Amino acid sequence: MNEQQTAEATPETPQPAAVDPRLLVRQKGLAGYFGEFVRRIRGGELGSLPVIVGLVIIAVVFQLKNSSFLSAGSLANIGVYTSGLGIMAVGIVFVLLLGEIDLSVGSVAGVGAAVWAVLSVTHGVNDWLAVLIAIAAGAVIGVLHGFFFAKIGVPAFVVTLAGFLGWSGLQIWMMGKEGSINTPSGSLVENLTGYYFEDKAAAYGLALIAVLAYAGSLLLDSRRRRAATLPSRPLSEILLRTGVVAVIAFAVAYVLNEPAGARGLPLALVLFLGVLVVADFVVRRTGYGRQIFAVGGNAEAARRAGINVNRVRITVFAISGMLAAFGGLFIASLSGGATKNLGSGNTLMNVIAAAVIGGTSLFGGRGKIWSALLGMLVIQSIQQGLNLLGMASEIQYMITGAVLLAAVVIDSVSRRTQKTAGRT
Repeated sequence: MNEQQTAEATPETPQPAAVDPRLLVRQKGLAGYFGEFVRRIRGGELGSLPVIVGLVIIAVVFQLKNSSFLSAGSLANIGVYTSGLGIMAVGIVFVLLLGEIDLSVGSVAGVGAAVWAVLSVTHGVNDWLAVLIAIAAGAVIGVLHGFFFAKIGVPAFVVTLAGFLGWSGLQIWMMGKEGSINTPSGSLVENLTGYYFEDKAAAYGLALIAVLAYAGSLLLDSRRRRAATLPSRPLSEILLRTGVVAVIAFAVAYVLNEPAGARGLPLALVLFLGVLVVADFVVRRTGYGRQIFAVGGNAEAARRAGINVNRVRITVFAISGMLAAFGGLFIASLSGGATKNLGSGNTLMNVIAAAVIGGTSLFGGRGKIWSALLGMLVIQSIQQGLNLLGMASEIQYMITGAVLLAAVVIDSVSRRTQKTAGRT
């Protein structure tokens, strides 16, 4: 074959498809995972890594200082005391995803507890009905906040600050001269934090359900991405992730069940996890959840895309109010009743701190519902560890404040890094 024939044949020879050098293609194997991990870190995509590392450090330090930190009783206390404020923090995550803030959650929690106490204890209304009315009252308050913010144009900071003051006054008025109403023994609200599933099958069963649900979620997501011809997680990664979750879940179940003196699985923890799962499904798996992210990222762009921005804003504040009232019932259960001071003090700061420490951005459009769990675990683990060491409350405040500042700094640096890397 001469040179002319070779030149004529060349264009007909199949050539490998050109790869756009701008595309990020992960290599196969462990090297590919490590390379992608390094790329994400350099690009500012830290995710939950700082919080998880922080929790590991907290656990190691306090366990070395006091061997009771990871005991059954200590873990149960962390789970119970995390639940009420954690449920309130879920509502704050919704609001933060919009790039807004809700300063009224503490007083709304107090109103919710007061509504339940007045109806159930004072007037003898059915306990279940009183609880539902209290939660509904929180949702109505949230709708009112959302209306003034979305429809009238009053900044959310001002609306919820006014709500913080106004609802605190309503709470005090409802509680009357005595200022407190004790929780009846055996009531629904008392059982929120006082009931434990002593049967060992409960804790292990919940752990099994959690692992299967997590694995199913990963498999379903991978199948959907493959159907859409998008990069998906390989089976090996799914198995690895599921294995890690299984070890953690069954280890916690074992500690809650097996050691001497263990009381079993707290009902409060089950309810908190239930709220987390439902809220996470709403945010990640529904069109409404995607609208929240869109409005939080750029409200004007979302409006031009046909999203009813006002509806999203009002419903998000309704969710925040509803979960604040529900969390207030947990606080009443722990404190032994509803009081005129319930929800005051550092309640608001702990709830907001939990959402931010867990990884939800203060700038809107970025975060996960599970941030509420991670953040509350950090705060409550610090408090539990310091209590075991006999540290004063002021030390707890200073450490929690430092952790909150560190979380905000990490978020700010992460956003700046992503902007520099062209990821925002």
